[in-house]
Amino acid sequence: MVLPYLCTAFIQYKEAMQTSKYLVSSDRDREWGLTVSTVGYEEISPWEEYPTRGHAEGYYFNLKKGRRLGEYQLLYITEGRGVVTTEFSSEQELRAGDVLLLLPGVWHTYHPDMNAGWSCYWIGFKGANMDDKLDAGFISKERPVFRVGYSTDLIRLYDEAMTTARVEAPFSQSLLSGIVSHILGFVYACNNRGEGRGEKGENSDAGLVQQAQSIIRQHIERPMPIQKVAESLGMSYSRFRRLFRELTGIPPALYQNELRMERARQMLSSTELPVKEIAYRLQFESADYFSTSFRRRTGMRPTEYREQFR
Repeated sequence: MVLPYLCTAFIQYKEAMQTSKYLVSSDRDREWGLTVSTVGYEEISPWEEYPTRGHAEGYYFNLKKGRRLGEYQLLYITEGRGVVTTEFSSEQELRAGDVLLLLPGVWHTYHPDMNAGWSCYWIGFKGANMDDKLDAGFISKERPVFRVGYSTDLIRLYDEAMTTARVEAPFSQSLLSGIVSHILGFVYACNNRGEGRGEKGENSDAGLVQQAQSIIRQHIERPMPIQKVAESLGMSYSRFRRLFRELTGIPPALYQNELRMERARQMLSSTELPVKEIAYRLQFESADYFSTSFRRRTGMRPTEYREQFR
């Protein structure tokens, strides 16, 4: 009698470790721009059969034949390791801390290493919001793997998505859409900052740009020339400018000017300093030039902007 009991207990344990939810979206949900179709988590033991049974039609696949999905999927490997191959990329290793992005219509196959198994979260979704990111080049068919690293914040987001899907309260699709957007932003930022590759030090490219941003902020009321910022970091101006734009999306001079304008708005709304004094503190060429620049940026003269806070 003990053996059947142990078998039943093991099956129940594995079912608890392999949780999935499939969702339905309405026409109104789809107008939101992004809908979630599936979310789940699984733990695959070494030498366990994979893919596991019990998936909805269209999700289960043969490892040799692979499959094409009608949606995007983000898989987060939290333990173990495996491999993935797509029609646009050769076989790549998947390690704990990696995020795999599967694209609709793109052939792929993947599986955990038989000797290691893995623990994996996933979420499937579709919509114009994601299509736009693909068209804009934020994601690439040739690079499906993001090196993010182990993150309790990312795990929390997946757990939140699973809880939301399980409850399936009214308007849950809009909540899930927000969670997916958060996951995407988190993964994209971590991957491009190099955090998933162990490049957190001050001497990494991302670390140098963060130092530069801090220096520019510290000197916002007495702006330091961008060339001096580059020199303080031991970099040539051309390399610094290229690196800054590559990692932030804007040139350092524009970043500095945006901060000056933001500081000007703060001074106008919270102090009684004359416009001429604000222009002097932020080192604009003249009060007239400051007023012209401010109006071009905000659509209002400094005095008009201040007036709305009185």
